[in-house]
This record gives sequence, structure tokens and C-alpha cells, in this order.
Amino acid sequence: MSGTGDAPRGPGQGSAVRSAPGQPATEVPLRIRQVTAEDRLTLGGAAIGSLGLIWVLYERVLPFSGAFGFWLCWYLGFLVLYAAAAGLQWRPLVVRDKLMAAAVGSGGVLATAVVLEQIGYSITRGLASVSHLNFFTESMAFASPTSSLRVGGIQHAAVGSLEQLGLATLFSVPLGVMAALFLAEVGGRMERPVRTIVNAMTALPSIVAGLFVYAFAVLTLGLPESGLAASLAVAVVMLPTVTRAAEVVLRVVPGTLREASYALGASQFRTVWNVILPTARSGLSTAVVLAMARGIGETAPVLLTAGFTANPNANPLHGWQATLPTFIFNMIENLGQYPNDVARGLGAGAVLMLIVLVLFTIARLLGGSAPGELTRRQQRQLRRAAAEWSR
Repeated sequence: MSGTGDAPRGPGQGSAVRSAPGQPATEVPLRIRQVTAEDRLTLGGAAIGSLGLIWVLYERVLPFSGAFGFWLCWYLGFLVLYAAAAGLQWRPLVVRDKLMAAAVGSGGVLATAVVLEQIGYSITRGLASVSHLNFFTESMAFASPTSSLRVGGIQHAAVGSLEQLGLATLFSVPLGVMAALFLAEVGGRMERPVRTIVNAMTALPSIVAGLFVYAFAVLTLGLPESGLAASLAVAVVMLPTVTRAAEVVLRVVPGTLREASYALGASQFRTVWNVILPTARSGLSTAVVLAMARGIGETAPVLLTAGFTANPNANPLHGWQATLPTFIFNMIENLGQYPNDVARGLGAGAVLMLIVLVLFTIARLLGGSAPGELTRRQQRQLRRAAAEWSR
């Protein structure tokens, strides 16, 4: 911000407007989200100008080639040209703000484009297999790599994924919620070691979890390689996700609810069971769904503990069992050698991606309200009850 001698600027640019002589200048706040026609013209001009400049330098002057290098140079040139054009119009504070907004916004657009490109690639390449009903109703027991797409499917892998995910959720959710309650409500001298272990497990490679379960459960305890062993490995991967997400939710429960419960003479157990957990119910559901989205895509621990089979196996306690990730790995292991297997693998990838997107959407819907905040359905029920009571 500047003093009285600065030239006036447009509104929303963090400028100082001239005042009467002898009086301080009136400060105009910087409106971050305000976008004017001048901003759009500057942004578009910098994008088009940098594109033409980089094309001339990259394709005609310098001995460079390649699409990735071209777009990287264009992006850097765009930021430089945009900063130069903005510096001719606005103050340094505004220039820095607009430059960071352009960098962050373009980064978000780039990340979205990459995700959409992956989804589109999987769907378009896997559409040839997904369009057949047998892809969802048959297994690969009677199909070979050279078989037509009208033979074989992901039925056995889908059953294995659902069973293993259900068992892993059954194992990890109670342990994760109890660990989160210990960290958020109990604490004590063991809080720091437990938190350190949870943080370390968050960064643990999933294949290490598979090796741990294979060495402890399969080799030491004699548990057969099966869907149960795979679900234990997936539960180890899901456990830190449930714990950390649940702890965050429990910590944002208003402290006044705890104080009111203790003031009424309730014990810590009754407070946790009757006050804190019901209040954080939507957030805990979000934590569970996020962990499920993490666990359903695991490949390495499942391969180590349950292997892969083309035959259907609905018994998670005995025998190898396939899942969608291991099915994809098996289909594209020899990429390009068997086109039909590649199409099956990409079709399974599209199905798996759709399942994960549905789980994330559910998590977003469940986590839409803060702990203690009534949902729209609860608000409607409350209004209905109030109307009936007033009669």
C-alpha cells in the first residue's frame, strides 16, 4: 500500500485513493476473487503470446523436439510473460497475487486434465470388453488370452474384491476407531508412541504390509494363502487411514458437549459412547469410506497372500482368490501381446475406477456437514416434529 502521492488505481487492486490535502489516503482492500475484463485480456494475451513465442523458439530456432518439453516451456513462458504484462499495470503486491493465482489455477486445471485423461483412456480402450454382458457375469475359467471378448469376464475378480474389502473393513474399522479415540480422548504417556506408529504406517509401502502378513500369518501361523490372508494385509493398509481420519473428526467435536456431559455426571465411557461418537457419526462414516477406497485398489499385498486364479472362488478361507487389481495386472502383464487381454484389463480398470469414484462421492456427501450440524433430512424431521408438537 502506498501514500497520498500514488496514482489512483481501479477498485479491488489494493490501491490508495487520493483524498483531500492534509488527510491520509483511503485504502482500497484487495479483492482476491474479483476478475475484471482487464484481467481476462491480460491472461489470454499472455497465453496466446507465449504460445506463439515458444513455438517459434522451440520448433524453428532451438534444436529441441517433443510434446512434453514444448508444453513445459510454454507454461514457464506463459508465467513469465503474464508477470511482465501484469507488472506494467498493477503494483508488485497485486502482481504477486495474480501470478500465484494463475500458477495455482493452472496447476488445478492440469491435475484435473490428467485425471480426466486417465478416465477417458480407460473407458475408451476398455469399452470393447465392457460392452459385452459376459464381462460382468463370467469368469476367466474357460477363456484364454486369444479368446474372443464374448468369452470370459471379471465375475470372479469382483466377488473376490468385495469379500476381501468387506473382511478388511471388518478388521480395520474397529481397531482404527479405537486407536483414534485413544489419541483424541484418552492420551497419556502412550499417546506419542501410538501416534508415531500410526504415522509410520501411513507411509508404509503396501507390499511391506503384504510381506508382514505373509511371514506372520502364512509362514508362522500356518494360515493358507487365501482371501482371508489378503484381507488381513489390506486391513493393515487401511488401518492408518481410518485412524488418522477418525482422529481429526473426533477432535473437531465441540468441547462444550464434553463439558456438558461431564457436568451432568456422566463417565468418560458414557460421554464417548452417547455424545462424541453420535456427534461425529458422519465424519466417521467418511473415514471408513475413504479407507475402503484406499483398500480396494491394492495389488501387491493381495498377490503375495492370495495369488491369482482364473477360476471363481467365493470361499475366502481356502484357495487363491482373484481381485480386480490382480485381474488387471494379470491381463496387461504381457502388454501388446494379446490385445483382447489388454481390452479386458482396461475394462476392469474402468470398473475399478468407477467404484473408487463412487466411494469418494459417498465420502464427500457423508462429510458435507460438520460434527453436531444437522443434515437437511434431520432439519426436515425436526421441523415436522415441531409442527406436530405446536398443534
